[in-house]
Amino acid sequence: MTQDIGPETGPVLELGPGTGPFTRALLERGVRERDLTLVESDPDFAALLKRRFPGARILEMDAVGLRHLPLFEGPAVGAAVSGLPFRLITPRQTRAILEGVFANLRPGGALYQFTLGWRCPIDQSILDCLDLEATRVGFTLRNFPPATVYRIARIKTVKTYDWRFL
Repeated sequence: MTQDIGPETGPVLELGPGTGPFTRALLERGVRERDLTLVESDPDFAALLKRRFPGARILEMDAVGLRHLPLFEGPAVGAAVSGLPFRLITPRQTRAILEGVFANLRPGGALYQFTLGWRCPIDQSILDCLDLEATRVGFTLRNFPPATVYRIARIKTVKTYDWRFL
């Protein structure tokens, strides 16, 4: 889940950290605690995270609110990590969450989504609408059901188009 993320990534946004297993993994990979912004909607988990990771920025809120809340001055986040259950979240809320995440991600940044099962939990029509693509970057059969990690990033576009080649 965190293998592509390290201290060179810079600020990291984590959605739904719960008790903090991915947060701990990020710290073990060298991400500084002060570079972590954790978005947790459950008040009990948010309080626990504040005790466990006092140097991190912890926002007790629903991730849907990211759409209207600029977390940084401009896109500053190098990566986002999520264990949110997108299969249980409405398409409208999913789109709002993704818009908020990608508004804070700098160019080249990606969202790493953990899910149970083989399919990407975000509907392809939402990805298409937001010009995003999902790539499976990891999985484990040791989990039941199998756990999979997707890297969701902006589709790379051609900067210029030469109409001579139609």
